Amino acid sequence: MQEANLFEVYLNKLNSLGIPYFVTGSVASIVYGEPRLTNDIDIVLHLTKDSIAKILEAFPLEAFYCPPYEVLMGEVVRKTRGHFNLIHHKTGFKADIYLIGEDSLQRWALNNRKFIEYSGKQIPIAPPEYVILKKLEYYKEGGSTKHVDDIKGIIEHSSELIDFNFLIEKAKEKNLDSILDEILKIK
Repeated sequence: MQEANLFEVYLNKLNSLGIPYFVTGSVASIVYGEPRLTNDIDIVLHLTKDSIAKILEAFPLEAFYCPPYEVLMGEVVRKTRGHFNLIHHKTGFKADIYLIGEDSLQRWALNNRKFIEYSGKQIPIAPPEYVILKKLEYYKEGGSTKHVDDIKGIIEHSSELIDFNFLIEKAKEKNLDSILDEILKIK
């Protein structure tokens, strides 16, 4: 019997729903940068009130922890930072689902996502600039050097994909430019 993996557990289901999304976080860092282990996946989803029922049907309680309808509705109506988790009971794999809401950077990332092929399917991945900006935010908030390492790996392995002018402009807007400058100097 073949072991389940993060992509099969979550992304096959999301692809079948037709709800726009992209993968970000450590999985996107791995795609653009250095390999490392992870047993969770970060997904930004364009969930609407009308598509909540699709999520509940695709991730049934027998197989997944999935918040109830009322909780999902509460997250969908938030203008920013809507979030919930899906947990696969059999494997313990977790998906952190972030909702687009009115976040202009997330909307930009959805419109500029990249696609990679995995097992014959197209998987939407956040643009590298988005991944770097989010990693800068997380580093500023928590100080974990894994975010800096991920950023260095992305820049080292995927610099040809990065619009550095856009990245620097957005970092400045988000008051992350001094951190980015330091990373760019020591890469």
